[in-house]
Amino acid sequence: MKTKTWTEIKDSVYGEKGTERRDDLERDFESFKIGLLLKKAREEKRLTQQELGNIVDKKRTYISRIENNGSNLTLKTLFDIVEKGLGGKVNITIEM
Repeated sequence: MKTKTWTEIKDSVYGEKGTERRDDLERDFESFKIGLLLKKAREEKRLTQQELGNIVDKKRTYISRIENNGSNLTLKTLFDIVEKGLGGKVNITIEM
């Protein structure tokens, strides 16, 4: 039995890159990664979700939702959390 790579599994289950279902998966994964990065940065700054929320004028539950899946995060809120709340800098790239 041949072992499949993660890419082969994604291709067979979600379709190849460029298909709508696969693109949705990749987008969701990127959102999830943003949430994890924000959580890690918050924890490194030794802030609670409540403390970060107070700094950027958001509820703790909203910070929790962002950290758990990163979805529905506006660019303004991302910049506020990273720059005002965590003292960092946002770097965005676009690939064509």
